[in-house]
Amino acid sequence: MKQIKTALISVYHKDGLNEIVQLLNRFNVKIFSTGGTLQFIEDTEVKAESVESLTGYPSILGGRVKTLHPKIFGGLLARRENEDDLSQLKEYEIPEIDLVIVDLYPFEQTVAQGSSEQDIIEKIDIGGISLIRAAAKNYRDVLIVSSRNQYKKLANILDANKCSTSIEQRKHFALEAFNTSSHYDSAIFNYFQQDTEPIAFKQSTQHAKTLRYGENPHQSGMFYGDLAKAFTQLHGKEISYNNLLDIDAAINLIAEFSQPTVAILKHNNACGLATRKNLLHAWTDALAGDPVSAFGGVIITNKPIDESVAKEMDKLFLEVLIAPEFDKEALKVLKSKKNRILLQLNKECLQPKQFRSILNGVLAQDRDTKSETREDLEVVTQQNPAEQEITDLLFANIIVKHSKSNAIVLAKNGQLIASGVGQTSRVDALKHAIEKAKGFKFDLKGAVMASDAFFPFADSIEIAHNAGITAVIQPGGSVRDKETIDYCNSNKIAMVFTGIRHFKH
Repeated sequence: MKQIKTALISVYHKDGLNEIVQLLNRFNVKIFSTGGTLQFIEDTEVKAESVESLTGYPSILGGRVKTLHPKIFGGLLARRENEDDLSQLKEYEIPEIDLVIVDLYPFEQTVAQGSSEQDIIEKIDIGGISLIRAAAKNYRDVLIVSSRNQYKKLANILDANKCSTSIEQRKHFALEAFNTSSHYDSAIFNYFQQDTEPIAFKQSTQHAKTLRYGENPHQSGMFYGDLAKAFTQLHGKEISYNNLLDIDAAINLIAEFSQPTVAILKHNNACGLATRKNLLHAWTDALAGDPVSAFGGVIITNKPIDESVAKEMDKLFLEVLIAPEFDKEALKVLKSKKNRILLQLNKECLQPKQFRSILNGVLAQDRDTKSETREDLEVVTQQNPAEQEITDLLFANIIVKHSKSNAIVLAKNGQLIASGVGQTSRVDALKHAIEKAKGFKFDLKGAVMASDAFFPFADSIEIAHNAGITAVIQPGGSVRDKETIDYCNSNKIAMVFTGIRHFKH
């Protein structure tokens, strides 16, 4: 155990600090402080000394240099069991510093606000980050508190141990300090790299959650990030690794729709989806798309769930249900199953970048945010698609964009009829979709077909035509596009090109 006798406090955010200052004063801890923090402490009627009185130098360069001095860093870095270190402290009249409370200028927030480059540069902390690293390095003798989020934990320790700390406590605070400093440096690096050719990969999150296991029970699993920003869990068991993959796929998919829509997903792919005038009708038709696969699925809606919808949903075993809102009566119904996971979706949780670890490195790409509209459609056949067909083509194109490649989607009147996903050939994907649609007694006459990539041959178009498909949407771009266009023209099929491929692996 180490007794805290001297503390250095220099913080940007003052909220929550008063309780700590009063505790330190109660245990007669000598406090050094700077600028606004010193004034704050004195306003609480607690005695503190300025850093300038210790160093003999004033704050200079507009506050850029305040604590960068041997009398500060000597007191932090001196090893208390090293006689030479202690001798030098005595020779140069440097006090031992046992506790450092410091936070950093809000660099990320300043960038997010769209501030000027000058303001952003000024929010690159120098003294604070140096104090954090020095105190954390010497955790055997010094306690470092690098965030106001640690004040409650600190207060409990000070109160329980009469202002003493254990080596385990100091090492844990040091761990959190290096988390703070490395995250801060990563944010600065990425700001400087944003407009240049990337030279390195640095991504950081300050939150981590241990999962029950990974993709399979014999694999360990973690989530790095703040799930509370994405959704609020209202009920159910702990979310698993596979749940999170499905939840991510579901949120990305539902974000594409504005009209009342319900999507049912299994293994990251939609097995049921419908857009209707009301959510109850959307649920009924989404479930009809594949009531077998829907068992144990992940359900997401883009509109609030009321009691009438909840009662219908409750008839099916659902693993996860996600909605922007649940009314009270709906929650009563849905909470009847103790393990059912109910998530209330927050507005913003999708990142602009996607990362995947492969081999000995990381792949990075922009998230696929391209959504085709009527203006993007190029009619390449003599037959023009009818108004309802255009609506269905755009609808099907959204679903195929969010399906594993190779993917084919069949849709009709705002309803997913069937899909073939994750196939090694586009023909196999189409055959699977047709077989599935027929298995659930859907009439494919007048349905439309969407493909995530171009058709290399006309064979898929012929198979689709024989099944009753009357309109097709695809990126185009094959050297044999003319063959597919000619087949469509010979059989009065409407086909549009988007010029945009939506592979998903």
